[in-house]
Amino acid sequence: MNIPATVITAVLCFGITALLGFVAIPALKRLKFGQTILDIGPAWHKSKNGTPTMGGVMFIAGVVISFAAGIAIMWASGAISMDGVGSQNLAKAISAVIMALLFGFVGFVDDLIKVKKKQNEGLKPMQKIIMQVLIIAAFFTSHIIAGDSSTVIDFPFLGQLDFGIFYYIIMGLGILYLVNAVNLTDGVDGLCSSVTLVYCAAYVLICSLVGMAEMGLVAAAAGAGCLGFMVWNLHPAKVMMGDTGSMFLGGIVTAVGIGTGTEFIMVICCAVYIWEALSVLIQMTYFKITKGKRLFKMTPIHHSFEMRGWKEGKIVAVFSAIELFACAVGILLQYFGN
Repeated sequence: MNIPATVITAVLCFGITALLGFVAIPALKRLKFGQTILDIGPAWHKSKNGTPTMGGVMFIAGVVISFAAGIAIMWASGAISMDGVGSQNLAKAISAVIMALLFGFVGFVDDLIKVKKKQNEGLKPMQKIIMQVLIIAAFFTSHIIAGDSSTVIDFPFLGQLDFGIFYYIIMGLGILYLVNAVNLTDGVDGLCSSVTLVYCAAYVLICSLVGMAEMGLVAAAAGAGCLGFMVWNLHPAKVMMGDTGSMFLGGIVTAVGIGTGTEFIMVICCAVYIWEALSVLIQMTYFKITKGKRLFKMTPIHHSFEMRGWKEGKIVAVFSAIELFACAVGILLQYFGN
């Protein structure tokens, strides 16, 4: 880990994101980019109707600017090597940010349709999936061009397994699932940003363990961006990240995990996201099988806890604690298992 560059990157991203709130939130209000709340959601969420959305642009700007600054600092100090491994690590880090930006663009289009039509449905599911699949294909292609055509997955304490061509199918589906799972986690003030902050902090350490300082800058910037966004997003939220922000973060989460070659550890560290999306799949399946019955009060699962009387702050604290535990397990497995 390049500590000076990592610290500067994190501090810069936090500052940019937090300060942009003074500009972005009034601008989003003027543009009438307000969130439309679904009628089927918790009744008390109706008070959030009209809250500025697409606030993810705040930390997206922060991540891009601070990451570029961090890379420049490492370059100036001679910490970036342009040999085979060094250039590959840099290319992967840049590819991670680009993939996140592309997912963020899909979210932006989705948000734009919602605010223009004053509804909570944007892109059609198939339109969204096609765009996401193309981004995933481009991401893997960029890795191959950079010289990383490995299809091996490391399993701590067990060894490695080469999946061959199936690696791209498995991990492609994994990215698709996790990006949309991160999106589903954004349903309570501060939840997605707090959980992702924990994930990114964990991956700063994991990037250090695997010797990928450049990717560590991506994780540090994204984590600090989430923290800066929480200044405005904790309950009661003054702005929502929208699909613009949550899909960008989904891109960061998956690109950092796969880019560092810690795919199995990534799955462990994504426990909360996986739980959120899995609750939706289980609910839908149970609903169809039982012809109208529900297993949970409401999904994604954080809404089920809301329906049981949990305050938003409690949900954020408990889910973040669960994420912290999962990430601690992931870090320990990476440290002792390889």
